[in-house]
Amino acid sequence: MKRLPLGRTDTMVSQLCLGSMTWGSQNDSAEAAEQIDCALEHGVNFIDTAEMYPTTPMSEATLGDTETIIGEWIARSGRRDELVLATKVTGVGKAWMYGGEDITARKIRRSVDRSLRRLQTDRIDLYQLHWPNRGSYHFRQNWTYDPAGQATASVLENMHEVLRELDAQVRAGKIIHVGLSNESSWGTAQYLSIAARENLPRVVSIQNEYNLMNRLFDLDLAELSHHEAVGLLAFSPLGAGMLSGKYTDGIVPAGSRRSLNDNLSGRYTPRSQPVCELYVALARDHGLEPAQMALAFCLSRPFMTSVIIGATTMEQLRMNLGAATVVLGDELKAEIQKIYEQNPIPM
Repeated sequence: MKRLPLGRTDTMVSQLCLGSMTWGSQNDSAEAAEQIDCALEHGVNFIDTAEMYPTTPMSEATLGDTETIIGEWIARSGRRDELVLATKVTGVGKAWMYGGEDITARKIRRSVDRSLRRLQTDRIDLYQLHWPNRGSYHFRQNWTYDPAGQATASVLENMHEVLRELDAQVRAGKIIHVGLSNESSWGTAQYLSIAARENLPRVVSIQNEYNLMNRLFDLDLAELSHHEAVGLLAFSPLGAGMLSGKYTDGIVPAGSRRSLNDNLSGRYTPRSQPVCELYVALARDHGLEPAQMALAFCLSRPFMTSVIIGATTMEQLRMNLGAATVVLGDELKAEIQKIYEQNPIPM
């Protein structure tokens, strides 16, 4: 499988990254281990997780279980050195999620140590800030997003504090690289600027949602990615499963994410559903599996470092892994573009 550099570093990651947010809820430890083994056999060396996982559904009872499951696999297999392991520190939120506090130096110190213990490893290859303290336009918040109330001085002060602590963690050998998630172009640029001025860790990646129906990254963030070598790690490349075609005609398969979350966190709506059907039909007209076309599209984007795939069954995982060999022809790309221009922001 093709591998690409993580930012301006020598760390090479597979173009497909194995996501893990169902491990501990929809998937048990044995199923997670089977997925990891299969992914490695197909050339994947990149696994993404977070201290708050699993999220399908998210609950206090299962908080941190995904990292624990990965740690058990690492301890049992002895294959830690074959992985580029990414996790995230949780930001402001529900009180039962590690106190619900903002991302601060203290929070990072506590969270890094918790994650290392659960993952049963001595270092985290990519440590990401799960979302900005100041708020985010991701997860359908773009419809009402208003940054006018942000206090610039305090935001920048916190960014300095966070980068200095991340630097301390790098120097201690606990983390290797630093990344962002659910960020904006301005926020990413500030982290880069502070790091350059103060010789602090440089952001190597940004993990935002990206798929055929959510292409907010295509504009300012794509420009920043190009000039600054901060590649995208795309989550939800199938729109929470919508673009696989499994919800066609309103079908809700047992055990699927829609059976747990009917509107897929605002993705499945009367506006998005018919657009999704256009992409699904287009793939089938060209003799392609809808999921593989959707993933291959993401892989074709020039700013893409890795596309995060998730699955609850081995059949789904093998289907997704197969996208690495799919090449979209010019005619198909033109038809995708036509649908996009007619339906630019359906979710």
